[in-house]
Amino acid sequence: MYAVIRSGGKQYRVAPGETIRIEKLGGKVGSKVAFDEVLAVHGDDKKLLSGASSGKAKVTGKIVSQGRGPKSLVLKYKRGGQYKITRGHRQAYTAVEVGEITVE
Repeated sequence: MYAVIRSGGKQYRVAPGETIRIEKLGGKVGSKVAFDEVLAVHGDDKKLLSGASSGKAKVTGKIVSQGRGPKSLVLKYKRGGQYKITRGHRQAYTAVEVGEITVE
C-alpha cells in the first residue's frame, strides 16, 4: 500500500515504514505529524483511489530529525571587471517516518 501526499508544494510517494525528507515542518523530534492533503491511495486490493475519494484518506507519521542539506554554491561572475560573488545555500528539511495510511 502506498499514497501520494502533498507537502511544502511538492508531491511525495510514501509507504508505511519509509523515511522521507520533506520541506521543514514545525515540531520537535518525536512528535506526530498528520498529512491531510492526500492525492491518491493505492491499496492492497490493486485499486487506486484518487480525487474526492482519496480526500478521506489520512497519512500519519513521526518526526525523526530536523536538519539541513548539503551546501550548494552559486557563483555570479562577469568578465572584464572585478565582479565575482559567491553565495552558499543549505536547504532545511524534516525527516519523517511514515506510520500508517488510513482510508475512511
